[in-house]
Amino acid sequence: MPTPPAPSPGPPAPPIPLAELLASKELGLRRIAGPAEADLLWVHTSEMADPYPYLLGGELLLSAGVLLTDPDRYVARLVEAGAAALGFGVRPVYEAVPEALIEACDRYGLPLLEVPPETPFTTIARAVWRLMAQARHRELRRVTRAQQALATAAARPDPVPAVLHQLATQLSGRAVLLTARGEEVHAAGRRPHPEAAAALARLARVVARERPGSPASATDTHGDTHLAAYALGGGEGLVLSLATRGREPGDHTVAGIAVVLLSLLAAPHQGADAADRSAALVRLLLGATPAEVAPLLGPDGPWTVVHARRSDGTTPDALTAGALGASLGSALVDAGREDDDETVRVLLPATAREAPPQGSDGEKPRQPGEHGEPEKPRQPPQPPTVPPHPGWTLGVSAPTPLSALAAADTRAARALAHAEATRTPLKVDAPVTGLAALIPPDQAAAHARTLLAPLTPPLADTLRCWLSLHGSWDRTAVALSVHRNTVRQRIGRCSELLDVDLNDMDVRTELWFALRRK
Repeated sequence: MPTPPAPSPGPPAPPIPLAELLASKELGLRRIAGPAEADLLWVHTSEMADPYPYLLGGELLLSAGVLLTDPDRYVARLVEAGAAALGFGVRPVYEAVPEALIEACDRYGLPLLEVPPETPFTTIARAVWRLMAQARHRELRRVTRAQQALATAAARPDPVPAVLHQLATQLSGRAVLLTARGEEVHAAGRRPHPEAAAALARLARVVARERPGSPASATDTHGDTHLAAYALGGGEGLVLSLATRGREPGDHTVAGIAVVLLSLLAAPHQGADAADRSAALVRLLLGATPAEVAPLLGPDGPWTVVHARRSDGTTPDALTAGALGASLGSALVDAGREDDDETVRVLLPATAREAPPQGSDGEKPRQPGEHGEPEKPRQPPQPPTVPPHPGWTLGVSAPTPLSALAAADTRAARALAHAEATRTPLKVDAPVTGLAALIPPDQAAAHARTLLAPLTPPLADTLRCWLSLHGSWDRTAVALSVHRNTVRQRIGRCSELLDVDLNDMDVRTELWFALRRK
């Protein structure tokens, strides 16, 4: 019997158990051969004699058998391609499912479903996608609840044992914090079988950071127990090990959240400042406002907000987001929100640079105000140097005080949209400088409010984006995720409400100035 290949990466939704599809009575499907258990990733319809080249693996293949001549070879090729199940529609080609096909599916272990004549194949496809959407919704709700529970546990006086206990509860298994030598630091949950526990300790040594090139995570199975190990940051070789009876959708994301928290909480020699910032991360995970976490973050600022998305369009998990934050030098990472789970946000402390004291050789530099020496203005805060990161598209805000983090968050989002629209890996929303910086901020803001008063927020955002992209309809549409005709209509409406000619460079310049200071 040919060995089926590993299924290709599936859609961004959990696989659907075959039993759930069969439970839909309105479809009238009936399993007549093969095993009862299978996971469906896709639905594909084909009447080819050999659909092997067009299968990804994990499909429920639907066919009426138009070109079916050799059932044995046909089923063997489906199994070789990694198909999950075969749905055979009776009539008009066959009055009943061929016996040879039933025997072949039993022989090769491929589930075979009889599709009644009154059930269109498109109805089956819709049912599978509906079940996938429901499963994805359940997964997101479960991950959100787990994230809140883990963050709450991390805020307790005994955070590490509390997080492990909560993780073991969420995954219905065993959670252990081990040293690089396999010594148990903390543990929670029911102990696995001794042989499984020994296998888990061996897996932990694989990811322990004792030698270069160690993987960040590893998985294995021992009987019906699923094993996983994750290396924690901090340089001490600590490893989070998990033993669970099953592997449910969302488990990896929940474990990733715990890895980020435990990396912070178990970091060696953590000073008071680092501990406060770790607590601030927990508060941010719980949804606190910047004002609420201000005492934990320390100085009022300046701070810089970074928005990031994967360049390949994939959704980053907590481990990937945490790695990005670590490379940027910050543990303040938001790995995603329910309304936009593809965007990672990182909060970075900005630096204020001052001009070094000047003086002749061997002469003590003059102090500001001494002997008529004029005071030298402090240079404005500069954002941290954020280089492009392979695999990511980044939008970076200008430095801002903690009280204005909401505005900086918006500017970082705009910068990210600009970067994606222009296909550049990095866009920095620089602070207002030059001639525009000479006008007092309160006066500039008052003028901007008056000038832009006729515009609704969506129109103002469209105008700002359109001007920043030099009037490109297509790039603005990409940045705003709307149709180019919608952009044209909104810009036309702006021109009418403001009673200006947007082709005039003077008009564009004044509006850009106002939109930057609004």
